[in-house]
Amino acid sequence: MEAQYPAHWEADVVLADGGTAHVRPIRPADADRLRSFYSRLSDESIYFRFFGPRPRLSDRDVERFTNVDYVDRVALIATIGTEMVAVIRYDKTGPGEAEVAFLVEDAHQGRGVASVLLEHLAATAREQGIETFVADVLPANMRMMGVLRQAGYTAQSRFADGVVRMTLDLTPTETSAEVTTSREHRAESRSIARLLTPGSVAVIGASREPGGVGQTVLRNLLAADFTGPVYPVHREVRAVAGVRAYPSVTAIDGDVDLAVVAVPAESVLDVVEECAQKGVHGLVVVSSGFGETGAEGRERQDELARTARSYGLRVVGPNCLGIANTDRSVRLNATLAATVPGRGKVGFFSQSGALGTALLQRVAQRGMGISSFVSAGNRADVSGNDLLQYWEEDDATEVILLYLESLGNPRKFTRLARRISRRKPVVVVKSGGTPSGHSAEELGLPDSAISSLFAQAGLIRVDDLIQLFDVGQLLAYQPLPAGPKVALVTNSDALGLLAADACLAAGLEPRPPVNLGPAAGAAEFGAALEGELASAGVDAAVVIYMPPLPGDAEAVAAELLRVSQGSGKPVLTTFEGHLGMHPALQVTEPGASRERPAPARGSIPSYAAPEEAVRALAQAARYAAWRAQPATPPPALDDLDPARARTLVHNLLSAPEPTPGPAAETAGTRRGVRSAAFAEPGPPVEIDAAELLSCYGLTVWPAEMVRSPEEAVAAAERLGWPVVLKVADPGASRRAGTVRLGLTGPEMVRHAYAEFADQLGEKVLAVQRMAPQPAVPTVVGVVEDPAFGPVVSFGLGEVTARLLQDQGYRLAPLTAEDAAALVRSVRAAPLLFGQYGYPPVAVDALEELLVRVGRLANDLPEVARLDLDQVLVGESSVMILGARATLRTPAGPRLDGGPRRLS
Repeated sequence: MEAQYPAHWEADVVLADGGTAHVRPIRPADADRLRSFYSRLSDESIYFRFFGPRPRLSDRDVERFTNVDYVDRVALIATIGTEMVAVIRYDKTGPGEAEVAFLVEDAHQGRGVASVLLEHLAATAREQGIETFVADVLPANMRMMGVLRQAGYTAQSRFADGVVRMTLDLTPTETSAEVTTSREHRAESRSIARLLTPGSVAVIGASREPGGVGQTVLRNLLAADFTGPVYPVHREVRAVAGVRAYPSVTAIDGDVDLAVVAVPAESVLDVVEECAQKGVHGLVVVSSGFGETGAEGRERQDELARTARSYGLRVVGPNCLGIANTDRSVRLNATLAATVPGRGKVGFFSQSGALGTALLQRVAQRGMGISSFVSAGNRADVSGNDLLQYWEEDDATEVILLYLESLGNPRKFTRLARRISRRKPVVVVKSGGTPSGHSAEELGLPDSAISSLFAQAGLIRVDDLIQLFDVGQLLAYQPLPAGPKVALVTNSDALGLLAADACLAAGLEPRPPVNLGPAAGAAEFGAALEGELASAGVDAAVVIYMPPLPGDAEAVAAELLRVSQGSGKPVLTTFEGHLGMHPALQVTEPGASRERPAPARGSIPSYAAPEEAVRALAQAARYAAWRAQPATPPPALDDLDPARARTLVHNLLSAPEPTPGPAAETAGTRRGVRSAAFAEPGPPVEIDAAELLSCYGLTVWPAEMVRSPEEAVAAAERLGWPVVLKVADPGASRRAGTVRLGLTGPEMVRHAYAEFADQLGEKVLAVQRMAPQPAVPTVVGVVEDPAFGPVVSFGLGEVTARLLQDQGYRLAPLTAEDAAALVRSVRAAPLLFGQYGYPPVAVDALEELLVRVGRLANDLPEVARLDLDQVLVGESSVMILGARATLRTPAGPRLDGGPRRLS
């Protein structure tokens, strides 16, 4: 029987030059593929691998190389199309040690194939308990030594008997993580650059029918004056739109970098094969009839992505609007939209193909301009994550706007956004779609949780498309505000008051409006704005120019531009109700044409109403405050024992199912109580989490389970008076009447026990020593979300706060700043800071607890759920009154934390 391997050992990957390949374990059926691969190798490559000439592989060699056990002997291959282009393998040589070797086809050397294979093999080896790789390398084999040394692992080498022996410690390090991230970033950025900066474009399916999809894209390419050759492809006609046509893409004389595919869905796969044969780098599939049509279309879409990636092609779409690049050296409009905005600072990603045309028209109407645009449609391959990587490197893009209907890899998305938002603002509209096609509520994460996680990453989440563009035009052309203090300059008292009220509602601090009156002109507006901007108590200004009678708008605009230049403070306007970049308020980009002027930095955006300007300014102010915080790593904690925690979890999950009995009736206070609420790969295990928390320096307030009044009194004597008697059910804290506080003697305990027996019929109760008062009750939790990974939640334990679902969320691990922001994110947070009659409590101790819980969640993917209910926050410390955890064997590793892969 053929050995099996985990599914996550297979992956599509992006190579260093932006092309793609498929990585998977070798199989016995690869024998002929291996022979063909070997036949294409140079004598030098063979010599470096085998330390001598070996013209051919014997049948015995082929059988040994292709038959592995996926434990002590593992080999991974990289394929492009149907051909094998590289192989890497390890053979275990001793406890925790294996010998490693790899071989890359000469034609594909220098593309980063070996580096990505090494990443995947190292992850595979660690899963099998391999801690060290050893490689014997000839001194002249500089490529192999470079790959091993540059992986980021701790490496040692020594020379003996004409061979360099290199030893790699496979323990992940900060350097190895940085190497992986950097390579991923460069590769994905290059793969998108190849799409957006093609030297030539073929339009496959460009018919002569007016209004046809292919012809529309062709005419838009020509109208934009694309700087390279454009090749219509049509099986029968000689020319389309006056341009010579070709019967197939392979018949085109020159190279083709990008192909726009507009053929029926059932013919797209044949086109992919032809494009691969031609050497096309990427595809834009505007054809419909894929995932949007149902299960059959979804299968066709998945096959499109698999086939294209296997041949090294990236795919935008299917069912998309297309892509555009306004760079004057490219001038690419490979979209169905005749109107594409002029050159600007904004990179724009839209998942919706149907909305794409309207979105581009709105941007153009505002006069904003874009750097590049991608409509991903069904997002079979290229996603918002890929575009983030590209725009991070693109100097022409200063602001990123995203319209998302779903998140393919949310954990990777937030990781990228957190890094990129430090340099460039990312504004996102997240519609009702959900991560990976499943409901956030099904995952236990409400939509408010996604907003919290976005805020943690520095993303600016807005409610609708109007706000997307409102915020985008401010960020693209004005500086960030240094704080929340806003000056208001107006010629309308009513509008000034509306703006002031809007500031207060948005969390800004308005100064009294400067009302210049309806007759004010350029001199008055200029002097007033100059005076306000000169004040140290002003961080931004909103100017309202709505004259009741026609005035000299051009002069007012010129004065506003003059005063705002060099102030370093953002200025926004409501200028005669104009929406967007008013021509009179623009600083024109050098070199822009008269027909399509491109606004430059310093242009002042205008809004239809003051409230809209204020709302955009509030978003910018919150983002600026986030960016001003230092990007610090999670704090170092020296009293943790994650190794003991992992051993504990492993033992709990591998233990046999317990026999039902009295122990199982104690509301799950001992290991082994199971729940049927979770699916494979194994039944979940519910535990009292006190011992697990102790591995992370956290102590649970002691409690004892009792089944009679006498046991309750004896437990109270042992724990010390006063005590609390409560229902042992883990969910009891959510119900009223399940706790009796301040019991100071045996009679009070017996009486309380009798009350529970009469009213609730509870058989198992818990006795716990009374925690010091006063204290504020809070609730801390962890959920291992299938999309986002470990998420830490926090809220107050009051019944009202629970009913209102007043909770905050952050991705683990938490920095000190994350923990502080999480505590303050809930609406009831003032109760922790001495307001409304509550005493101020030890918020610093609470924040440290959140950091520790986040570290636990990040270290242990087996913790499917953790509930600390309740956590009392006293004047000097925190006390965990109860802690439950649900453990489950994960289906595989968190893929975002492992080797590079396309998601």
